[in-house]
Formats: sequence, structure tokens, C-alpha cells
Amino acid sequence: MNKKQNLKRLMKNNRLFAVGLVICLFWFLIAIISLVYTPQDPLFGDTGMKFSPPSSEHWFGTDELGRDVFSRVIAGSRTSIGAGLATIILAGIVGCFFGGISGYIGGIFDDILMRLSELVQSFPTIILAMVITSALGPNLFNTLLAMVVVWWPNYARVMRSMVIQVKTNEYIKASRSLGASNVRIFIKEILPNSIGAIIVLATVDFGNAILLFSGLSYLGLGSPPPTPEWGAMVSGGSAYLNHWWMATFPGIAILTMSLGANFIGDGVRDMLDPKLRKEI
Repeated sequence: MNKKQNLKRLMKNNRLFAVGLVICLFWFLIAIISLVYTPQDPLFGDTGMKFSPPSSEHWFGTDELGRDVFSRVIAGSRTSIGAGLATIILAGIVGCFFGGISGYIGGIFDDILMRLSELVQSFPTIILAMVITSALGPNLFNTLLAMVVVWWPNYARVMRSMVIQVKTNEYIKASRSLGASNVRIFIKEILPNSIGAIIVLATVDFGNAILLFSGLSYLGLGSPPPTPEWGAMVSGGSAYLNHWWMATFPGIAILTMSLGANFIGDGVRDMLDPKLRKEI
């Protein structure tokens, strides 16, 4: 059964995967639309309309500066989702590169890399990210850099374990006996047979990356004001608890996007795992 058939069967039998896919596609579509259109300007507001509750004119109400919360949630989707995607892609590339080399070459390089990854993983993720971002200065680039630093060891260790397992197969020995270079063996033989676990990890981590970025933004270590971002909006709304809509709607956006990504991650794991695939 090919992967397309597996996907259709998975969507039919795994309702949570289907729900997660719909949620994530919805938010991705919103993020793309926000590049060219928002109902109102998300950066400027009317101070005469500040703290307006949800209404037909302002569906999600307005904030302390009279800015439309609905427009800011829409505009904030591209920042939050983009930060999550960038983190996973960059951390995956760095982790797969070093983890692949470590597992393939072994020796002292492997020992050094594994001790370095263990050092990074010994710290709580959000604490280490906070320290790095604070030291470099709070802005979007430094926040993404901090998130990549704390995330790459996960991919390096998974990639290393997969490479160690795959490189002992007979077809790898056959390729080497035929004169294939180490680079060709790694790219053509080892990487395609190791990438499944990385894809599963990336889909699960995507939701967690959005949560971490939102958490850092909530603490003032993400995108600088007045850039709309879900975590920063929740932080701003928490100072005005009487005006519940300011924090509630961006909080719902974070919750739904994170849950959707995790549902997809669980489904992709089921589809790519041979043991679980038989049960789909």
C-alpha cells in the first residue's frame, strides 16, 4: 500500500489526525491571507474605541490602544506560525547534519557531539532559551536563534541513532564495495531511510515550537512591539483581566494551532511506524 493510500486510510480511521490537518491548514491559510489583507490595520487604532467588547464592527473587540484584536490575531498568525516553522526547519537541518556525521563517522567526533547535546538537554528548554535570548537581546532573530540552539540536540540524537542502525545494512556494504563515496552513501542510501523518524519528530515539535515562542513573547523576549504576535497579545491582555477578550482570542489561537500540530504528529507517527501502520 503506497503512502497516498495510507494517508487516506489514516484520515478515515484517525479522526484526530483529520481534525488536526483541518486546523493547521486553516491557520496556514489565515497566515498567507494576512500577508495581503487584514480587516483593519493591526498596528494602529482609534484611542476613542479602546477596550471595546466584541461586536459586529470589532469581532474580537479592541485592545488598550483601540486596535482591532481580530486583525491582530490574523496578522499574528504569520509571526507565530513562521517562527515555529523556522525553528523546526533550522533545528532539523543542523541536528540532522551533525547527528548524521556523528552516527556515520563515530569515534571522538561522536563522543564530543553527544556530550555537547547532553549538556544542552540538561537545562530546561524554556529557561535556556530565556537565558540565551536575554544575553543576545530580545528580538525576533535572537529568539529564533535561541530556540534553534535548544532544539537541535533532539534531531541530532534521533538522526544519529537512525544512521547507526541503517549503516549496518547489507545494501550499505554493497554500495561501499562498489566504490560509492561516503557522501553519496549518506545522501542516497542512509538519509532517505532515516528521515521518517525526523518527520515525525518535526510534526510533533512544530506545535511545541509555537508554544515556546509564544511563551518567550509573553515574557517580552520575542517580537518587539507593536508587532502582532499571539504570545505578546496574551501578555498584554493579562494586564487587563476585566477585558477578557484581549487575552482569550490569541490564547485560543495558540491552543488550537498547538493541538492541531500534535494531532498531525501522532497521525504521521502511526502512518510511518510499520507496527502501528498494520493497525490503521
